[in-house]
Amino acid sequence: MAEKTGYPKDMLDLDLDLEADLGIDTVKQAEMFAAIRAAYNIPRDENVKLRDFPTLAHVIKFARRGPGLIGASTLVPPAAQEKHEPTAEKPSASPAPTPLKVARPALASLDAANRVPRRVPVPVLRPELRMCKPTGVSLERGRRVVVMADKGGVAEALAQSLQKAGVEVLRIENAPDAEALANRLKEFLAAGPVHGVYWLPALDNEGNLRDLDLATWHEAVRVRVKSLHGTMRALYEQIAQPGTFLVSATRLGGQHGYDEAGAVAPLGGAVAGFSKAYKRERPDVLVKAVDFEAQRNAEEVAGILIEETVRDPGALEIGYKAGLRWTIGLEEQPAADGQPGLTLDENTVFLITGAAGSIVSAITADLAAASGGIFYLLDLVPEPDANNPDLKRFASDKEGLKRELFARIQARGERATPALVEKELAALERAQAARSAIDAVLAAGGTPHYFSVNLADADAVQRVIQQVRQRNGHIDVLLHAAGLDRSHSLADKDAREFDLVFDVKSDGFFNLLRAAGDMPLRATVAFSSIAGRFGNVGQTDYSSANDLLCKITSSFRTTRPATRGIAIDWTAWGGIGMATRGSVPKVMELAGIDMLPAEAGVPLIRRELTAGGTRGEIVIGQRLGVLLNEFDPTGGLEVNRAEVSAERSPAQGLAGCGVMCGVMIGKIASAGLYSPLTIETMLDPAIQPFLHDHQIDGTPVLPGVMGIEAFAEAALCLLPGWHVEAIEDVNFLAPFKFYRNEPRPVTVEAVIHPHGDGLIAECRLLGRRPLPNQTEPQVTAHFTARARLVKHAPALLTVPALGRPDGHIIEAADIYRLYFHGPAYQVVERAWWDGKRIVGLMAKGLPNNHHPSGLPTLMAPRLIELCFQTAGVWEMGVEGRMGLPQHIDRVSLLVCDPEEAEGQLYAVVTPNPLEGSFDAEIVDAKGTRYLQLSGYRTVAVPGAVDAGRLEALRAAMLLETVAA
Repeated sequence: MAEKTGYPKDMLDLDLDLEADLGIDTVKQAEMFAAIRAAYNIPRDENVKLRDFPTLAHVIKFARRGPGLIGASTLVPPAAQEKHEPTAEKPSASPAPTPLKVARPALASLDAANRVPRRVPVPVLRPELRMCKPTGVSLERGRRVVVMADKGGVAEALAQSLQKAGVEVLRIENAPDAEALANRLKEFLAAGPVHGVYWLPALDNEGNLRDLDLATWHEAVRVRVKSLHGTMRALYEQIAQPGTFLVSATRLGGQHGYDEAGAVAPLGGAVAGFSKAYKRERPDVLVKAVDFEAQRNAEEVAGILIEETVRDPGALEIGYKAGLRWTIGLEEQPAADGQPGLTLDENTVFLITGAAGSIVSAITADLAAASGGIFYLLDLVPEPDANNPDLKRFASDKEGLKRELFARIQARGERATPALVEKELAALERAQAARSAIDAVLAAGGTPHYFSVNLADADAVQRVIQQVRQRNGHIDVLLHAAGLDRSHSLADKDAREFDLVFDVKSDGFFNLLRAAGDMPLRATVAFSSIAGRFGNVGQTDYSSANDLLCKITSSFRTTRPATRGIAIDWTAWGGIGMATRGSVPKVMELAGIDMLPAEAGVPLIRRELTAGGTRGEIVIGQRLGVLLNEFDPTGGLEVNRAEVSAERSPAQGLAGCGVMCGVMIGKIASAGLYSPLTIETMLDPAIQPFLHDHQIDGTPVLPGVMGIEAFAEAALCLLPGWHVEAIEDVNFLAPFKFYRNEPRPVTVEAVIHPHGDGLIAECRLLGRRPLPNQTEPQVTAHFTARARLVKHAPALLTVPALGRPDGHIIEAADIYRLYFHGPAYQVVERAWWDGKRIVGLMAKGLPNNHHPSGLPTLMAPRLIELCFQTAGVWEMGVEGRMGLPQHIDRVSLLVCDPEEAEGQLYAVVTPNPLEGSFDAEIVDAKGTRYLQLSGYRTVAVPGAVDAGRLEALRAAMLLETVAA
């Protein structure tokens, strides 16, 4: 025990409580018991609970009696936040020392911060429910379901549908207080088991937060999330097994506030945060937070909630917007985005809460060094005396100070325990951190104003902000870092503890914003946590509060457009802060989550403020381990419903699901939260003409144009009725070869995000190939591109008619003595060069491009191939080289079905020798434009063309150049 606590034996009593007196959390207790079992050869007993052995004396009895030990906690630790309880202290401000003109400390490098992945939550297209697996939840006779009502009629519509199915609906209406709610739930449980909960209050829009008074805010919070805490705590043992559920509903806007408009009713964020944490505690339960647009009617919402309950176990956050189904994924984005950041200087006004935290103190020092500005520092801790000898001893002789504090406590006649000593040490640590923040501002030539204030005291916060208003008239950066965490399972988390953790963050932010009112506020930075983004075991309160801060920040895009709202989902910090103590680092390691180095975290706020125009939520951490594990192996997709049969007709779609089918879609293999939509297709050179007629040196190679087709098909496979506006930034990275003419699987990945009125699909085409002496196949990215998708087909365009061929004509026979293509890809009938453009005529009567031939194509791949080969004729004739496709800036098909064109089509290709690129278009004899391609570049194939065979072509091109 002395080893675990760091306290000598003479400071330990047998009746000390392991957690309350010794500060040994459940993870450290589990480690300790495991060591005792190993030392005394005690067998494991799954029925024994740690809570049965609260003291050292109990532990000794455990060793003597020899029972087993329950498994170690699976708790994932919170992001590092300083832990303190709010008190009723009145705000007090220190007189601002007169700033001195001094040289500022050197700024810390951003290199470490830039090495940490910077992820941004983004909406990601989710497959329709009919393609997803059943959840295992049944809504039928004999099931009993709690419905917490909204005010908009969804509860009524939902109850009617459930009752028709035979479900007993247990309705809770009129937002009862905590006692009445608890009594109602007891009545429900006395009558039988409860199998699920629909939580609907967050469907009601609380209105603009700027218009709420404190009482209205508190009531809105109580109804939405604090009643949810009471309900799920009462039903904790009921909503625990497979087949039970918690489905909450919000009106954040249909994409959980991650759209351009931001969160519509941000208090829904608290409900979503709670739901995510509940899922971490009860992984067998179906948990969903389903978000809607403001205009969705009650019947639609009720129907969707029922459908979401019975299908798709792979996603927790679901949204419905613009007729599409969404979830939330992550995308890495740099801080620099081309927009101007803030300029930090001596006139910059900072207001920082939680200023006595060691992390916040270090960040304050960094911002002071960058600006020399004006700092309003807020914390519960009274302003520390710089001459306090304990502060100096804390830094120089912490172990000696421990013993002295132990003796002082005994001298006061109190019972001295390690936990009480640690409490006094923690107070000294916070005082030292507050002093360090003040001193850092002074050292940088800035002006510090320190306030001891409880953020939950609205009047006290108002008085502080009034001083800011009088002195400066504005705030440039409001950094809300105050917060605390007490990680306990929901069963052990009573209302007092939930309120304590939740209110510091949520009431604090509300009180600050309300007090600021219309005063200019250029930026806010809210300290959130990975617990807010992903949920976490034992942190329903902490997750709720953090996700609420994120959604309030999101709402600023509409409600405070002049304010840059930033929310940072930190992972736990290493080397500084509370997370460095106890078992947190060990638990992080077991969970596969990296702690954030202080040298990366400290300057990160400065980077976000100054490097670009960051608005919204960012996730900061390296490996995120178990947090990125999928809830379902296929992402919730029912793979058997996404298989393609070569025998079906094109109209059948994917197994009757209504999904667009094509030659490059074999089956949809998965659709994860943090992994892309994945499509797998087996291609066989013996079957597909586009392979056996596209061989280089006897090896079939997937044509780049079929890679483009694959991207279009993948992008639209979940979007019937949509259109590809363009495929952009196409990169042909490596040839996809079919060695020994054997079949080979092709994998296409797509991640589809909203973009304005349309969508963007980021696509990759991958090959997996087993290699000798390697257990895992080699994975190669062969092609990448971005597909731009729109609801409406592009308009038809016309250009001046091409006219008759002018000059020397190069026939197909001369061209295909040089090219390697077989019949299906001999697309050029003839070509000619006029000195500025080279024109290729599309061949008539080509063999089928693919099998089955009835499958449609989306991008007319052989028309793109006509552009490629026509450009290649110019390259061979003028530059004496053969090039393979390397890059396309943009290609767009303007006519849906070029096969129905009247007459033949032409590729008109314009070389740009200075740029080393080509622009091209496909037109007919009347000037109708069918396809447009720009920025086409190639890479030379050394020795691919025999010089003798080039002579006729080069002579023809040269003659035409001279004639021109």
